[in-house]
Amino acid sequence: RKCVEYLAQPTEAQEKELKPALVCSLFPNVPPTIYFSTRDEAVEKLPWEQRKLLRWKMCTVTPNIVKQTISRSHFRVSKKNNDWLGCWGHHMKSSGFKAIKEHQKLNHFPGSFEIGRKDRLWRNLLKMQARCGKKEFNFFPQSFILPQDIKLLRKAWEEGASSQKWIVKPPASARGIGIQVIHKWSQLPKKRPLLVQRYLNKPYLIGGRKFDLRIYVYVTCYDPLRVYLFKDGLVRFASCKYSSSMKSLSNKFMHLTNYSVNKKNTEYKPNSDETACQGHKWALKALWSYLTQKGVNSKAIWEKIKDIVIKTIIASEPYVNSLVKMYVRRPYCCHELFGFDIMLDENLKPWILEVNISPSLHSNSPLDVSIKGQMIRDLLNLAGFVLPSTDSVASGPQTRTSTTCSMGSALKEEPKPTSEHFMAEKMKKAYYLTQKIPDQDFYSSVLDILTPDDVRILVETEDEYSRRGQFERVFPTHISMRYLPFFEQPRYFNILVTQWEIKYYLNKHQGLELLKNWCVKGYHTGAGTDLAQMWSLPKSFFPQKSSIQWNSFSKLELGRL
Repeated sequence: RKCVEYLAQPTEAQEKELKPALVCSLFPNVPPTIYFSTRDEAVEKLPWEQRKLLRWKMCTVTPNIVKQTISRSHFRVSKKNNDWLGCWGHHMKSSGFKAIKEHQKLNHFPGSFEIGRKDRLWRNLLKMQARCGKKEFNFFPQSFILPQDIKLLRKAWEEGASSQKWIVKPPASARGIGIQVIHKWSQLPKKRPLLVQRYLNKPYLIGGRKFDLRIYVYVTCYDPLRVYLFKDGLVRFASCKYSSSMKSLSNKFMHLTNYSVNKKNTEYKPNSDETACQGHKWALKALWSYLTQKGVNSKAIWEKIKDIVIKTIIASEPYVNSLVKMYVRRPYCCHELFGFDIMLDENLKPWILEVNISPSLHSNSPLDVSIKGQMIRDLLNLAGFVLPSTDSVASGPQTRTSTTCSMGSALKEEPKPTSEHFMAEKMKKAYYLTQKIPDQDFYSSVLDILTPDDVRILVETEDEYSRRGQFERVFPTHISMRYLPFFEQPRYFNILVTQWEIKYYLNKHQGLELLKNWCVKGYHTGAGTDLAQMWSLPKSFFPQKSSIQWNSFSKLELGRL
């Protein structure tokens, strides 16, 4: 069976290049993933026994850009409820995730509405401000949730200047529906739930117009947390020139940047060229070029955007992880694309306006097709869809397992770890999570001896990174240690992958060769593990650093951890 060793960038040739149907893992004894192509490529057909497993569950909200991408990899529409591999559909109640089988992937996590709803986003960022300081979490305009915060809003309103403006938003709407800008208390709707937010009165303008950025953020896993940003995106302009005059507040074409609003303006100008700075919609890369020509450090803005995206995702992390453990069979089953709406103020500081858990993938122009098409293709490759065994597709309901990644059981059942393996792994995790004031020297020792779970997570993380296409991984990286204190609860695997990045980011080859050697021995499945070496870790490596020994943990403490 042919596999591709890496994902090539889209070819400029007119003739379609034939690509193998599967992407080889970087590591031996790890199954390949299904390849999704660009419009310039053709994908070879697998033998019928494998090809008949390529089923996709269609929903009324499945975007055409997704349908086109999966069809190029020879997926067919599933006519049953249980034989599909992938689905791009509605968010659903957390309990509904129990129905997803181990070999299936849905494009949502339970609990992601904790940042996807405007009111929950503000509440969670407010909690982060209280716990970590306003300096680190000062990138979301002050907001009030009505009717609960009506007294607090009244106080802030009275303390503000007479010229202050507020923007009123329904907490769970999209596409600019129900949004209005007000400056009088009497204009405030009183009888429905609302988010009332300080209006960013001094936005950065281009050609006299407001604009916002649609940033595509992709999360493949929450434990360990893995976050990617697509390097391109959309810049959406208001179709009327901006004025701070109170008389203009009712003009939605001036104050709102939503495409669904501004396309209704007769003066709206489309843009079909992703390299051009024209019309009322640009490519993000075109904006960076424009700002660079104006002498602006666009790379610094991008770094700030990455920072606030990571912090916002972390704000949702405790809720999502809790619900994933309760309702999802295995982490492989979920992934999610978020659409972050970000505005730059006059000082080029980025502010998060809202987060969309179902960002629009409608492609109304060649610009949309180019950016969203490439993004979805790269996203599906990153997702790492694996061909299941025929038995797993045909089987009935499965029980939830404790497996931590997608590799082994997709093509063959992993050997179950012995109780000794399980206890050794649990004790190592407990050891690294119970230090009150851990430092870098202590955390770096997490790589000294790796458990099978460690190797599986690192192999999955490196394999995924190799399929990133035009996505940029922003967590974990070699600077992710600064974000670990923001997590409400420390996660062992976040420590592990961050330390791996610190150690090997300048020498990827060395780290990959180390993992390959372990995979040759089957170490990622629990085979070939030296239990004596694992059990001796505290005595061998930390005799001076800590009085805590793995063997000192009671079963009660391990259960709590």
